[in-house]
Amino acid sequence: MLSTLRCVRIITPAWLLAAALHATPVIITVPLPEARAAIVALKARGPLPEGGVIVEIPEGTYVLSAPLALTAADSGTAAAPIVWRAAPGARVVISGGCELNDWQPVTDPVIAARLPAASRRQVRTADLRSAGIRDFGRIEQRGSPGLELFFHDRRMPLARYPNEGWLLTAGVPQSGPKRFNEGLEREKRFDGVPVGRHYGRITYDGDRPAAWAPDDEIYAQGYWVWDWNDSFQRIQSIDPVRHEITFAAPHHSYGYAPRQRFRFLNVLEELDQPGEWYLDRKAGRVYFYPPAPMEPGSTVVSVLAAPLVTLDGVAHVALEGFIFEHGRGSGVIITGGEDCRIAGATFRELGGEALVISGGRRHLVVSCDFHDLANGAIRVAGGDRATLSPAGHEIRNNHIHDFSQWLRTGQYGVFIDGVGQLVAHNLIHDAPFEAMYLRGNDHVIEFNEVHHVCTETGDAGAIHTGRDFTWQGNVIRYNYWHDLQGPGLHGVTAVYLDDFSSGYQIRGNVFYRAGRAVQLGGGRDNTVANNLFVECHPAVHIDARGLGWAQNYFNGDFPWLFDRFREMHADQPPYAARYPRLKTILQDDPAVPKGNVIQANVSWGAGRWCDAYDFYAFDFHRTVTMRDNLVADAGFMRRRARPEATLDPYYLNIDTQEGYTLLPTDSAETRREFPGNELTPVAPGTFDPAALLFSAHDPAALARLGFATLPLAQMGLERDAWRTSLPVRP
Repeated sequence: MLSTLRCVRIITPAWLLAAALHATPVIITVPLPEARAAIVALKARGPLPEGGVIVEIPEGTYVLSAPLALTAADSGTAAAPIVWRAAPGARVVISGGCELNDWQPVTDPVIAARLPAASRRQVRTADLRSAGIRDFGRIEQRGSPGLELFFHDRRMPLARYPNEGWLLTAGVPQSGPKRFNEGLEREKRFDGVPVGRHYGRITYDGDRPAAWAPDDEIYAQGYWVWDWNDSFQRIQSIDPVRHEITFAAPHHSYGYAPRQRFRFLNVLEELDQPGEWYLDRKAGRVYFYPPAPMEPGSTVVSVLAAPLVTLDGVAHVALEGFIFEHGRGSGVIITGGEDCRIAGATFRELGGEALVISGGRRHLVVSCDFHDLANGAIRVAGGDRATLSPAGHEIRNNHIHDFSQWLRTGQYGVFIDGVGQLVAHNLIHDAPFEAMYLRGNDHVIEFNEVHHVCTETGDAGAIHTGRDFTWQGNVIRYNYWHDLQGPGLHGVTAVYLDDFSSGYQIRGNVFYRAGRAVQLGGGRDNTVANNLFVECHPAVHIDARGLGWAQNYFNGDFPWLFDRFREMHADQPPYAARYPRLKTILQDDPAVPKGNVIQANVSWGAGRWCDAYDFYAFDFHRTVTMRDNLVADAGFMRRRARPEATLDPYYLNIDTQEGYTLLPTDSAETRREFPGNELTPVAPGTFDPAALLFSAHDPAALARLGFATLPLAQMGLERDAWRTSLPVRP
């Protein structure tokens, strides 16, 4: 990685002469548009000085009309790295936006008549083309919002109905010239219709849309079938008599269902709240209800669709202390290369994933702030899955919050892919969907703090992974997961090993009010050990879905797991050598969740210890190792009350009570069925969630069970040269 440099300071324009005279690192102070040329000129005079070069950018907002594109030719070396950084004490902004200052009252009588009477005089309009903006972008079904508007560095919402919260779809008409989606046969929530089946229309309650003029720029955003997947659908027409909406193609991939959340966007007649705005793409005009007096420079729209900065094949270059904002796309994209560092930067008010690392080796993102993002914060991928060669990228000590502000699902604080990434000491919070998603092998997720994510969704995880036997060797340890609760179907899981995730280590974590804390969704060879669970519902979920509602993965109907296995040749080296149980997994009852170990954990509070679904579909006690756990929850295990010929119906609604029983913890019968665990009605200690302190009443008793002391003081953000203070924990 790039090292701290001992420097001499050279101020442009004398920098070039001075650089030739010094063998120690030099500092070049030069405006951003001249920086790359300055380094090229320095290289032209010979090798870079030992210790490298620091390019200091003076204070200012640098508005880009095209990306700052660095290539391999702009690289440093291990002995002579190149550091681009904000000058000491300077606020250096790299922007993809454009100020709008020529705002006028609305004088067009047709437009004025459509505006709400109460806001008509407050609304202002600006001509985008007069400001040099001719590309307004498009609202993508699942992607970019296109042009966005910001006021005093805050993202403003499109005019919408309702202003807060959501409507519910009233119904999905089951007739029409074309059926666009057959729906999911196994789930018939309403009137016996497979969920998602549709003919391109939905119905709504109420008469509000009757007051709207026809407008082909109105959109609807909705969780159309599942609470873990939303999209934006352009409205082709609204029939106020039938209360029916016809959507333009393409339709939502999962179709539409009754009683699902949705809302209308970009409705001129609903421009009724301070801060709202409306975009007329045909006329090239924006209408805005400012929440405060407008001043020069107070209003900015995003313009640049390309990334602000790209590093393609670059090595030994650092970007430090910059603010990246107001682009429609990403802030920084790194492709290939090695040993680059992004440090102490702020990524905000961007329309795409803020920072993307694709390939390369040993890149570091450290002590950056990511917030107020339309979509995701960080995507990191690299390494070779065929050979299991690691990339060694590190995502460390970043504060990530208020992301996924536009697209509400499928956008993450950190998306991890490939082989051998480290995600450590990050604080991730306040987002409608998941904090992290993990794909691939041999990643380490450690010392992070995650809270208040998945706040708007269901069947989601603070960290989520699944649907591939070959994603093995991943370690999730020493993290603090707390305050997780979602409104959607199936709720929130902290560590969600979905759909046959296997070979994971979940050790030394703290789960406090973390919903369904750990979910083992039909997978094998997972270890849940030495974790602390407080007030979770439950601490551990385990199921055998491959023998129940998800048997289509194994009966030939949906061979996804087998196809992915064969793609990696996972029964041969290097997979079979590194993960020996993969060698025979396909011949060893792969639908049965064998090899899971739940050991030496501590759980108590107003929750329950375990949910065991599909309990009677397999031999739980011969298949699952559950021992040396101290459980002081009132409820020990939730499961079906008796064996049945039908499938365990938890997949329809995991909170359904009918047909389930809860074994009490303080029961002789429970102790006989689950020997080797310490079941007690007495809490083993006290827990302070704000201070992150666990005080055991009898540490020696926990040690005899194999419960090791947790490194609580190391969890979460750390102070360093860039992060000199830490936020107060809620």
